[in-house]
Amino acid sequence: MIIPIRCFTCGKVIGNKWDTYLNLLQEGKSEGQALTELGMERYCCRRMLLTHVDLIEKLLNYNIL
Repeated sequence: MIIPIRCFTCGKVIGNKWDTYLNLLQEGKSEGQALTELGMERYCCRRMLLTHVDLIEKLLNYNIL
């Protein structure tokens, strides 16, 4: 869905890093390199970006309004 604004475990703000993370991946960097470049050092915060599944575009196709 929508990327969480804060890490569920430690509360660090991570929502502002999602677009930059996707851009780094498109440039050909690995997930680990991209997260390190963003300053994501805690495992809990790294998990939040690594395991996020962006479904919002797929769900918008089913809008019945």
